[in-house]
Amino acid sequence: MVWDPQQYLKFSGHRLRPAVDLLMRIPDVGPRTVADLGAGAGNVTRLIKERWPSAAVTGVEGSAEMVAAGRKAAPDVEWSHEDLGHWRPAKQYDVVYSNAALHWLPNHAALFPSVMEKVAPGGMLAVQMPRNFLAPSHVLIGETALNGPWRSKVEHLVTPPPVEGPAFYHDLLAPLAQNIDIWETEYLQVLEGDNPVKEWTKGTWLTRYLDVLQGDEKAAFEAAYGMRVAKAYPKNAAGQTLFPFRRLFIVAQRKG
Repeated sequence: MVWDPQQYLKFSGHRLRPAVDLLMRIPDVGPRTVADLGAGAGNVTRLIKERWPSAAVTGVEGSAEMVAAGRKAAPDVEWSHEDLGHWRPAKQYDVVYSNAALHWLPNHAALFPSVMEKVAPGGMLAVQMPRNFLAPSHVLIGETALNGPWRSKVEHLVTPPPVEGPAFYHDLLAPLAQNIDIWETEYLQVLEGDNPVKEWTKGTWLTRYLDVLQGDEKAAFEAAYGMRVAKAYPKNAAGQTLFPFRRLFIVAQRKG
């Protein structure tokens, strides 16, 4: 995927809220080292550094475009341009934080214990992932993919939801953790503008499909999805679009 920081940050306020909610739920363990996995454009990484100014903070990000934006947003952070799926640090971290990133990686049954092992004893793992994949915003992307002349090019992207339920992650992490706090929040996001849910997904999940297509076919796919999603999320009397969005949160302390 080629990430567009400007498209992603169109809804920066809404995207930032769960990141801050997660950050504020991490107990202050006085970390000396913090890793931000999937640091994106650096707007959250900057807040991590502000919370723990004496800590050495590393932003890990696989998109060159996002790393470039992150270095501008958080210049006092060390940036590592690498694929999260191949993150193999030589050391453990006191806090490993990841906001809206790990759902892009497969095989969570192996991934989460592996990430937890990169947390120092007594340290914290803090993760937030969207769990909105059965909502119309995301289901209609798959429906559009399977009902058009582009099907053969994009149908391999129509896969089951990448994030499991809370109990799945509890059972994975319990053997390695002394404390686990897992919860879900559904944010009622009030969006402005023309077909804002399409614009929202265009900054994340829809990008996977648009990247495969080109020219007129790409524009036609976006337009077809846009028609479907506009009907699913009509504007209210005030001209606003209400977009419920569910997210899963995990804060776990590694056994000492």
